[in-house]
Amino acid sequence: MNKLAITILTLIMGVHLFCSHLPSIMTVTAESLVDSLTAKSAIVVDAGSGNELLSKSADKKLPIASMVKLMTVLLTLENIDNGNLALDQMITVSKNAAGMGGSQVFLDAGSDYSVEDLLKSTIVASANDASVALAETIAGSEQDFVNKMNARASELGMTNTNYANATGLPAVDGYSCAQDVAKLLREVLKHDLYYHYSTIWMEDLVHPSGRITGLTNTNKLIRYYKGCDAGKTGSTSEAGYCIAASANKNDMRIIAVVIGAESGAKRFSESASLLDWAYANYENKKIFTQGQELDAVSVKGGKIKELTPILAEGYSIVNKKGEDNNITTQIEYVDNISAPLKKGDKIGTAYVLKDSIVLKEIDILSSADIKKISYFDALKQVLSN
Repeated sequence: MNKLAITILTLIMGVHLFCSHLPSIMTVTAESLVDSLTAKSAIVVDAGSGNELLSKSADKKLPIASMVKLMTVLLTLENIDNGNLALDQMITVSKNAAGMGGSQVFLDAGSDYSVEDLLKSTIVASANDASVALAETIAGSEQDFVNKMNARASELGMTNTNYANATGLPAVDGYSCAQDVAKLLREVLKHDLYYHYSTIWMEDLVHPSGRITGLTNTNKLIRYYKGCDAGKTGSTSEAGYCIAASANKNDMRIIAVVIGAESGAKRFSESASLLDWAYANYENKKIFTQGQELDAVSVKGGKIKELTPILAEGYSIVNKKGEDNNITTQIEYVDNISAPLKKGDKIGTAYVLKDSIVLKEIDILSSADIKKISYFDALKQVLSN
């Protein structure tokens, strides 16, 4: 299919998507929204805190099709971060990887492709062949990679997940749940590199032979839902139609996961409705900002007697509109803040609490270097006084 045909088709899909979730623009109750879903399972999560805002059978174990590739993507990004992989590193594609079938970019067995091209093909086009090529490179074999996938899932607290392959192709012992998929996407979203590829709509993959395969993003919300910049689709006869999507608007990032919708169009419209509901009913409240200055504190034995502390990071909470969030803050400093101090030294902790339960601990830092006062400096101060 040429690019013009793809563009026309996606425009038609976009109009259908927009029209099909128009009713969700109006404020609806959580119960009525859940009842309207054709999906077997769904969840809406505040990406910042990980708090669940709405769900339907969110812990039910189900096949999730190509959303499995979110873990393949995460492990690839983490291997790039720790230096085990480089984007410009060339990988020789095995016959096994090239023969995956299903959703693919038709890699040539025995040819060399960059890690970047394989990662891009996995994220944008949900390519099974590219996913397995990455898996084999990272772990030596797809099965050894699957072991790494399950180990990482355990670390992330994905208690209702078991991976059987790196692609999401049908497997009896492969399953996950909406709750776990949301946890996984939340972890993927921590990697800035991911957004370089997740926001691509259409792009060409040029094979070593010069042959060209057009990549089109399987996540139509990227183009048709304002603020959506991340996600992964999946569909098989066993899993139905699935999507994990994330949008960032109104200074608030939300994750919506849908598993087992009755059609591709429903998958997109229902996830869009879930996002709409979250933005209509919740707001982001900033509690602290990164670098925020606090009241000055005394420094013992320093050439400078006072210091303006700063916060190491910010913190926001998504709160239901019109409701008191019962958020309080508490500042505690170490005993006897004394020189010498270096800029960035921890001198205390800021606590964010809800109903007396600690939600977040933030380091309070020295904002400057403070040298210890010398004997002669002390004598000079005495004489001056």
